[in-house]
Amino acid sequence: MAETTRSAGTAAPARTRRTRGTKPSGPETGGESAPAPGAGIPADAVPGGAAPGGPDAETLIGYYRQMLLIRRFEERAARAYTEAKIGGYCHLNLGEEATVVGLMSALRPTDYLFTNYREHGYAIAKGIHPDRVMAELYGRSTGVSKGWGGSMHMFDKEARLLGGYGIVGGQVPLAAGAALAVNYKGGDDVVMCQMGDGTTAIGAFHESLNIAGLWDLPAVFVVINNGLGMGTTVENSSAEPELHKRGAAYRMESARVDGTDVVAVRDAAVLAVEKARAESRPYLLETMSPRLKGHSVVDPARYRSKEEREALKAADPLARMALDLADQGILSHDARDALDAEVTAEVDAAAAFADRSPAPDVSTLFDYTYATPVPGELRRMPADPVFSS
Repeated sequence: MAETTRSAGTAAPARTRRTRGTKPSGPETGGESAPAPGAGIPADAVPGGAAPGGPDAETLIGYYRQMLLIRRFEERAARAYTEAKIGGYCHLNLGEEATVVGLMSALRPTDYLFTNYREHGYAIAKGIHPDRVMAELYGRSTGVSKGWGGSMHMFDKEARLLGGYGIVGGQVPLAAGAALAVNYKGGDDVVMCQMGDGTTAIGAFHESLNIAGLWDLPAVFVVINNGLGMGTTVENSSAEPELHKRGAAYRMESARVDGTDVVAVRDAAVLAVEKARAESRPYLLETMSPRLKGHSVVDPARYRSKEEREALKAADPLARMALDLADQGILSHDARDALDAEVTAEVDAAAAFADRSPAPDVSTLFDYTYATPVPGELRRMPADPVFSS
């Protein structure tokens, strides 16, 4: 299992902390003592205290299958983009499959997720059917956002995926707000907020982490560090390239983990999520997850040297896990091929579903502009006269 680098940050000064789920009633509001760190965490999810052998074979095969499904789905999406079936921008999770599956396996179905524009794999791993995700990429009415969101703006209230966001860092303040709402309304749900490494350089990131630290919000902020903000390396854009260390400025626990190891990511995420759940304290987790391709499907990544491209192939989490499972006698070559064929058929079915699904009707063009009806809302079509005769 990959080693996790952990930074506890500076101990926060003593201050009153309210119990999870209670509404603030004034500066003297108190709370019960929080459960011990790690309470409720499965034994095989605690680094240093894991059950012998770690996850069982069935769990590991399940993780591998999810990773394989995301890989084949993203490959099919890239193909569909070249066929002009997907419009607009399209950013893929190729190379980040272990990170995606590890993070999502740490969440309960009732926990909330905010993502950036690279969210297809997260939607699938959060439990949204691949048919609906592919249909959304195609802009069809059967898509997860009824064709209105496309690649970058998926939203599903039932799955508690509260959006992919195309504005860098746009999701971070909203995630902090959702975590505040969880505390205010009561309950023990957690908000996970995923972002790219470039987001850590903007003001909204720091403002949100500061508020989360001050107000004891149950939020896990996850930085997916693939080494590049588009084509600029983290080392050339960040004075502190170990991005998890930024949590120390807000007296927030943090860690850095190998994002190509699904079990290591799961273990680190479980610890972070359970701290947020049990103690209502935010956490900053950084995963080192090199992307295999360019920033988007139209980026040829010419800024990478031949040596870098070879290193990326060697770090491919799917290929590495396949070899590990074979070495452990968990998944034979034939069984792996059969699983690949099964997953490929599932993705083909998703593409066929998207192909035959209808596009949104023109009459719905102005639907969802506002959450509730607004008097005098303009519903003029582009060719309509400004004033009626």
